[in-house]
Amino acid sequence: VISDLGNLILGNNSEETYGRLISLLTILFKRDIIPILIGGSQDLLYSVYRSYDSIQNTVNMVNVDSNFDLGDSSKPINNQSYLGKIILEEPQNLFNYSNIGYQTFHNSQEEIDLMDNLYFEAYRLGDVCSKIRLVEPVMRDADIVSVDMKSIRASELSSRQKFSPNGFDGKEICAIARYAGISNKVSSFGIFEYNQNLDQDDQTAKLISQIIWYFLEGFQSRVSEDIPSSKNLIFYNVTGENDTNNMVFCKSKLSNRWWIVMKKDHRYNKLKVDQFFACSYSDYELAMNGDIPDTWLRIIKLLS
Repeated sequence: VISDLGNLILGNNSEETYGRLISLLTILFKRDIIPILIGGSQDLLYSVYRSYDSIQNTVNMVNVDSNFDLGDSSKPINNQSYLGKIILEEPQNLFNYSNIGYQTFHNSQEEIDLMDNLYFEAYRLGDVCSKIRLVEPVMRDADIVSVDMKSIRASELSSRQKFSPNGFDGKEICAIARYAGISNKVSSFGIFEYNQNLDQDDQTAKLISQIIWYFLEGFQSRVSEDIPSSKNLIFYNVTGENDTNNMVFCKSKLSNRWWIVMKKDHRYNKLKVDQFFACSYSDYELAMNGDIPDTWLRIIKLLS
């Protein structure tokens, strides 16, 4: 069932608007309803994140954006600084953040270094465009997925939307939306930075409608892997040069998707239960060839 809940009535200021959105989303999440947000500036993503406070202790976020939007967290929140506030504000429920499609010239070297130091994932536009399937494992671990319309090249949008000449094309952004829909974990999807007043030819609205269609098409194709049940999984052990690099992979018999398993007795596993992290078949191939996949290194850094 798909329902249109209408337009959010804005508050007298940003804080009041954030509060109204948090209240609405909290109700939807408790009823297992997946909201699709359309329009508004991307600082509304802060409200989406805070809506999970009463639902779960950790949140994974994926942002399709040309910018990291770290900004100056000491100043009032806006669409260029919301991520800094999310990272620093208590309670700190953000477990992992991934950026899809960042463009180097839109971000300072300090911001790029900070993303690396925080062990967050960042995928350059060119790398994603050359291999769009990079996105699938990233989406599989996400709770929140957002799309900044500025991540799409200007030629794909209304002629009055003065965005960057570089970015994803319509086919690529729709493929990314479908990967988000397929993910069993994604529970909210947002499309931000759409200005209806600048869309007189409805070109941008038409693309947004197709992005949503592909997200829903992906949702209809979801396959329950029943993780961590092993009845539909095939496990593969890869022995490294030391205990730290001993890796366990598993593949689903239902979808052929892959995971790296952090076993409960691994010295970096503080939860002491088996943890599954989405990966690709290429990660398994690297491990079999004696190399350490970047995915495994990132998992160790996140957990240590």
